[in-house]
Amino acid sequence: MTTETVEYIRYRIPEDRSAEFLSAYTHAATQLAAAPQCVDYELARCEEDFEHFVLRITWTSTEDHLEGFRKSELFPDFLAEIRPYIENIEEMRHYKPTTVRGRGAAVPTLFAWAGGAEAFGRLTTVFYEKVLADDLLAPVFAGLAPEHAEHVALWLAEVFGGPAAYSETQGGHGHMVAKHLGRGITEPQRRRWVNLIQDAADEAGLPTDAEFRSAFLAYVEWGTRLAVHFSGPDAKPPAEQPVPKWNWGAAPPYQG
Repeated sequence: MTTETVEYIRYRIPEDRSAEFLSAYTHAATQLAAAPQCVDYELARCEEDFEHFVLRITWTSTEDHLEGFRKSELFPDFLAEIRPYIENIEEMRHYKPTTVRGRGAAVPTLFAWAGGAEAFGRLTTVFYEKVLADDLLAPVFAGLAPEHAEHVALWLAEVFGGPAAYSETQGGHGHMVAKHLGRGITEPQRRRWVNLIQDAADEAGLPTDAEFRSAFLAYVEWGTRLAVHFSGPDAKPPAEQPVPKWNWGAAPPYQG
């Protein structure tokens, strides 16, 4: 489970001080943005009662917040900005995220936008036909199991927000990574893989809008670079992890 923690600070600020309060936090946020212990932050104002504000800060851990940020050179400047409003704090606590989380349907998943399971099935069918006919990649996939394309379709579908069929039938991220251990994938092979799956996406009729393709390519680049890393001679299998979930935004840098 993640070590990240979410700190909530609830303020009650009189209406006549709200402008200066917002100005103070605009300046204080500079210190949060520079803190390596801070993942993200947001100050929200109540719609029903304008005097109520909630500051949400996600920290890499509670210890990183208390022993890292609060003892760093950034904290004095942060505190100087918000000190006049400490007396207005009604709650200040750390909360650990639970497994109850998800996204609503206001924005479709990449899986749904692509056309669902059928679209990813078409994609991998076309893609592996190209792979097996390619002089650079065919040796890497020699002896390819008949169900390989189907399994990769399940993987991609789950990554892009579809059902957890890969996790339920094959395993998590570690299972996929294990398939690359010791294969010695080269950079030219990785680049060819990237190019062929983009060609396959065109032929399989996946959406061509800029937003979908940029997210699709971002995952392909991320995934293939990890494949090269874990196929190297000194690579060690990672701890078991869930299948990564890709959305319309960007992923944080891999630091494993």
